[in-house]
Amino acid sequence: MNSILAKTYDPLVVAEARPVYTLPNKMCRILLLALGEVMGKNGLNAVLNTASLQPLIDDLPPSNFDAGLTFEENVKIFEAVEGIYGVRGGRRLIRQAGRICFKYGVQDFGFVIGIADFFLRMLPISFRMRIALEVLAEIFNRYSDQQITLAENEEYYFFILNRCCACWGRHTRQSSCAIMVGLLDETLYWISRGRRFEIDETSCIAKGDPVCKVSISKEPLM
Repeated sequence: MNSILAKTYDPLVVAEARPVYTLPNKMCRILLLALGEVMGKNGLNAVLNTASLQPLIDDLPPSNFDAGLTFEENVKIFEAVEGIYGVRGGRRLIRQAGRICFKYGVQDFGFVIGIADFFLRMLPISFRMRIALEVLAEIFNRYSDQQITLAENEEYYFFILNRCCACWGRHTRQSSCAIMVGLLDETLYWISRGRRFEIDETSCIAKGDPVCKVSISKEPLM
């Protein structure tokens, strides 16, 4: 699937513009399936209409690793959700969709990374959390144009997006990467066998911060 918006770019303009970064079709398909599950078909269609991505209404991206939506197109989808449902309600739906993305992600990426392996879930929880975060970072770094690094201190793990597809080009007052927060939430819920953790996006490029940083408590919530 070629980028919908990329077809209209003037080559001379593109040469002077910032690079065009993309997500693979497989990730785009997972995102749209998850949003459709949260909002229903009519809700998803309204979002795609608002985002000027009408061709996706009846033709979801194929499940392959070819370049799919650009970061700009991806952001238009999130902006459309917030425009239709309000910022607070929209981000709540996007975070919920992020959780659902995990379900589809295990189906599509499990064979690549082994995250669904039974023995992984038998390790101590601290090892499982670290491995799960490393796996997610590796997936995005390998198959998309996102750039993710990990860090930690005594209390928290830090999932750091140096290049982020959820807020690319945005200017917001609040952190806007709810999709990643939801995905991390559900990943750790699964890997910990039903525990929830404090997860908060403490910095966001859209707010003017140098990176998007999601802080994850090492200890589960009571």
